[in-house]
Amino acid sequence: MNRQPLSRRSFLGGVASTAFAGLVLPRHVLGGRGYIAPSDRVNVAGVGVGGMGGRNVSHVAPTENIVALCDVDLARGQKAFSLYPGAKTYQDYRRMLEQKDIDAVIIGTPDHTHAVIATAAMDLGKHVYVQKPLTRTIHEARALARKARETGVVTQMGNQGHSSDDARKINEWIWSGAIGAVREVHVWTNRPSPYWTQGNERPTEPEAVPASLDWDLWLGPTPYQAYHQAYHPGKWRGWTDWGTGPLGDMGAHLIDHPYWALKLEYPVAVETVSTPFNKASYPHATMTWYDFAARGDMPPVRLTWYDGGLMPPRPDELPPEMAMDPGGGVIFVGEKGKLMHATYGGKPVLLPLSLGEQVGDPPQMLERAPGNHHEGGHEMNWIRAIKGEGKAVSPIEYGAALTETMLLGLVALWAGEKIYWDAAGMQAINRPDAGQWIAPPYRSGWTL
Repeated sequence: MNRQPLSRRSFLGGVASTAFAGLVLPRHVLGGRGYIAPSDRVNVAGVGVGGMGGRNVSHVAPTENIVALCDVDLARGQKAFSLYPGAKTYQDYRRMLEQKDIDAVIIGTPDHTHAVIATAAMDLGKHVYVQKPLTRTIHEARALARKARETGVVTQMGNQGHSSDDARKINEWIWSGAIGAVREVHVWTNRPSPYWTQGNERPTEPEAVPASLDWDLWLGPTPYQAYHQAYHPGKWRGWTDWGTGPLGDMGAHLIDHPYWALKLEYPVAVETVSTPFNKASYPHATMTWYDFAARGDMPPVRLTWYDGGLMPPRPDELPPEMAMDPGGGVIFVGEKGKLMHATYGGKPVLLPLSLGEQVGDPPQMLERAPGNHHEGGHEMNWIRAIKGEGKAVSPIEYGAALTETMLLGLVALWAGEKIYWDAAGMQAINRPDAGQWIAPPYRSGWTL
């Protein structure tokens, strides 16, 4: 027979006119890698479910399938395991990721394992929700941003205030010129108190590892340290080997709003001062100054961070009966007035109050994210984006730049002096030795 080659167009046209036209194709064929139809449930896995990861999973469980759960400490994971009897349970996330039906992974582990778990999941085409801060190091943040671009999966960082209506109102006030050009911002938190302690000396006597815990796996890519209950459970955040202190914990919630509203990019200079720093545990309190260059029609701005109970001066315009939230907040200082809000963007107010009365609500410029951000709206925004219903509001590309900015405050803490940041080269111009804090080496056997 004399066969003539078919063009792609002819082939597709032929398929459409035959019995093949009625064939139901798999969803991944119709929509590309990782595609999930809006009518389908997403098959979700959770890692670190004995902590924050369990709460994140609970926010998507009413509408999606929870198919796998993992915690390196089986005793801590047991509560979540019992809530979802249909899910397979694991101690090692690497074994969990071999489960073929997983569409998306929620990562709620300590900071130091976010990057390796998220990378492994994205390499398999899994969508990822990564708790804040996105990573423990600047190198990891850059690597995750590249991986997200390469794989095209749907990502979200767990800074839930980014989904709030108040966050959008803050942006709209700033962008509509309600307080004029902003050259100064103050951001504060009460952390670490009362949630964890810092300024601690490292324990000298190791303790027996609990039978339920794989301590070597918990350490992941970080240097070996003998187990002690001063580290786990739930006390790792103040230790430099694993956590990122208040800047990592709350900067993702508090610096997020000026970073977004003022369209900030990487800072050009950063300086941190602190109470005594023993290098093993973060100081009791720090102040960090971030200098940002002009962006478009927005002028240069200095952002000052305070933690450990330190706070900025009380605004003169704040009425005596109104308090600055001791838990945390932000003050934008503009040419025409000030804007103050609490953590997660809550309770935004223009100062003086007469300015708020004069300006009123800003014109709406941003679409609102459905759902209460404290009760799952942020996680469900990610789920809807996976199904093609809108976009994730805080994807890794955004979260990585914000995280890098936050972590530069810790690089300046280690340096003990003001650093000048070359974002293109990912280096501190005046401290060539800063690479040890920007990209600390991984323990043998671990890579990104």
